[in-house]
Amino acid sequence: MPRVIKRYGNRKLYDVQGSAYVSLDDVAGMIRAGETVQVVDNVTGEDITAQTLTQIVLEEGKRGRGVLPTELLHELLRRGGKVIDSRVAQVKHGVDELVQGSLGRLTRVLQGPQTSELKQLREQLANLESTLARILDEQEKERGTEKDGGAAAG
Repeated sequence: MPRVIKRYGNRKLYDVQGSAYVSLDDVAGMIRAGETVQVVDNVTGEDITAQTLTQIVLEEGKRGRGVLPTELLHELLRRGGKVIDSRVAQVKHGVDELVQGSLGRLTRVLQGPQTSELKQLREQLANLESTLARILDEQEKERGTEKDGGAAAG
């Protein structure tokens, strides 16, 4: 269950669970500590979590903290939340294929191991690991490029 934060008309944030006013930095700290927050407008009851989290990202960006890589921000603006969903879906699809293929082969292996099937399974696992490593390397390069580009721009 998310931790409820109420925002009042004077833009003050009130942590219902903690019974105290909090800052945007405090909310960011809660999230970094693993908590999920829900920010609601005290008057209308409208969920304004997305706007508040966007404001936190903006404020941290103003202070020079690169919360999100520049390329990810560009892609988010271009395509919305579909960017993150598509990357997660790519990895999930690969894992699902591996699991399904492995289960089928495992059944056959349990019925009597075949050297060629074991070799093929090892090769497919190696290919998936290679693909995952490539995706992670690309993400690291994007982050590195953005950090270098951000330093050069600043």
